[in-house]
Amino acid sequence: MKQTGWILLLTALAASGCAPKADAGRPRVALVMKSLANEFFKTMEDGARAHHEAHASAYDLIATGIKDEQDVGQQIRVIEQLIADGVAAIVVAPADSKGLIPVCQRAIEAGIVVVNIDNRLDAAVLADRKLAIPFVGPNNHKGARSVGDFLAARLKRGDRVGILEGIPTAFNAVERKRGFEEAMAAAGIVVASSQSGRWETATANQVAAGMISEIPDIKALLCANDNMALGAVAALKAAGREDVRVVGFDDIAAVRDLVRSGRILATADQHGDQLAVYGIEHALQALGSKTPPSDRETPVDLVTADSLR
Repeated sequence: MKQTGWILLLTALAASGCAPKADAGRPRVALVMKSLANEFFKTMEDGARAHHEAHASAYDLIATGIKDEQDVGQQIRVIEQLIADGVAAIVVAPADSKGLIPVCQRAIEAGIVVVNIDNRLDAAVLADRKLAIPFVGPNNHKGARSVGDFLAARLKRGDRVGILEGIPTAFNAVERKRGFEEAMAAAGIVVASSQSGRWETATANQVAAGMISEIPDIKALLCANDNMALGAVAALKAAGREDVRVVGFDDIAAVRDLVRSGRILATADQHGDQLAVYGIEHALQALGSKTPPSDRETPVDLVTADSLR
């Protein structure tokens, strides 16, 4: 939707009688993120708050997250409370692609619009429950494939690499791993080890240290997010193995100088500051229309030293 049309829709929503409202007559939209200790989600929150500030008369924003990105139970409890509070819409970046579906279904049954961002809910479970929840987010497979292809062009056929995966039950972790693996297979590069760093810098540091010890001829580490790439870089430095290339995913501010210097070869920018905005706009559109919105693929771009110049 063009910006002018979208502002008109917001104005109409503010004056309409749809869904549960805040006292001021505006729909309350809740943004439920994963760990705000992860810079990516802090950037997402900042983008959502900037958008709300620009459209404060049209909706009220509740932005919340969980302390530990692996605490699925806490994220479920957050959504249960939002259901009890009667918000109009929930925009959720689920910590688990299957575990969040039942509570999202309860929200929908309570008349709340639910929009899925960042990490796609499991399609098979949604189909089994006869649920249609729109996904607004990037193609993680495509983004990881572009990062992997960029790395592969700088390696030789037969070189050995390792993958640091995200949480295995997260769809985006699965898709990023798949993109990395496809890029390596296409170039004849061997994935000698693939282990979960659970999205965390400290865990990834330990996993990377183990990989470089077990695979002395390792040439690169492909990390499914930038937090893990930072852990890998630290492990390589401690081992005196700064010849090993590292790639990541997310384009957080903490890695940009490392990308500029070439210490991290590449990452992928899924525009975290706009990702929640896309989801909020989608939710507001659904509130103003009887037709549920469809999925929306959002941009993901390769980031290298050249692109940062």
